[in-house]
Amino acid sequence: MSGLLDGKVAVITGAASGMGRAFAGAFAKEGAKAIVVADVIEEPREGGETTVELVEAAGASAVFVRTDVTKPADLAAAVAATEPFGGLDILVNNAGIFRNKPIAEVTEADYDLLLGINLKGTYFGAQAAAKAFAAQGRGGVILNMSSVAGIQGNAGFSLYNSSKGGVRLLSYSLAEELGPLGVRVVAIHPGTIETTMTTTDVPVIDLATTPLGRNGQPDEVARTAVFLASDQASFISGTSVVVDGGLTRVM
Repeated sequence: MSGLLDGKVAVITGAASGMGRAFAGAFAKEGAKAIVVADVIEEPREGGETTVELVEAAGASAVFVRTDVTKPADLAAAVAATEPFGGLDILVNNAGIFRNKPIAEVTEADYDLLLGINLKGTYFGAQAAAKAFAAQGRGGVILNMSSVAGIQGNAGFSLYNSSKGGVRLLSYSLAEELGPLGVRVVAIHPGTIETTMTTTDVPVIDLATTPLGRNGQPDEVARTAVFLASDQASFISGTSVVVDGGLTRVM
C-alpha cells in the first residue's frame, strides 16, 4: 500500500496508545494530511514519543484533543478540530476498555463505565461525525472497533460482549442510515491483539485458541483499517471485517 489516504483528515479516539496509536502511524504513512489524536491522556502507555510526534515524524500534521468519549461535547470538539485542516474524512471509534467478570459480580458502576466508553462513546462519536459529513456534503468513513466478542458470547464476558455486540449492530444501522450521504460504516473485529490492555490490564493471552498459533499485532489491524478507510474499499459498508487469526472459528 502506498498513499492510500493521501490528503485525508482523520479523528482517532483512544489514539495515544495501543491500536489507536498504530492506526495513527499507519494513516500518516499512507499520506493522511492530518490526524486528531482524541484521548484522555497524551502520553503513550507504552512509553516513548507521543502519537502527535509519531504522526509528525511521518510527515502529517497532528493535534491532541483531550477527549473523554463518555461526553458527547468532547467528541464534538474532537471532530471540530479537523476544520483547520479542511474538515473530517475518517472517524475511527477506537477508544475502549476490557473487563471480564461473572454477571453475579457486575455492579451498576461496572456497567456504566464499560458501556459508557465502549458503546456510548462509539454512538456519539458517530453522531458528531455524521453531522460533520452532512454539513460538508462530501461523504466520509466511520470505522467502529468492535471485537470477536461482538460476534460470539463467552461466559464471564457479558458486559464486554454486550458493548461490542452493540457496536456491531450500530455499525450496520448507521451504514443504512448514512449511506445516502455517501458515508461508509464498517465494524472491525480484532481477536487477541498484543496491547497493554490485553497483556497488562486484563491478561487474556491464550495462544492455544488461535489457529495461526500466535497473537495479533496492532499494525496488522492498522493495515486493515487503512484499506477500509481508503477508496480501495469504496463499496464496502454495513459489514464486519474480522482480524483474528481464525479465532472465531474455534471459539
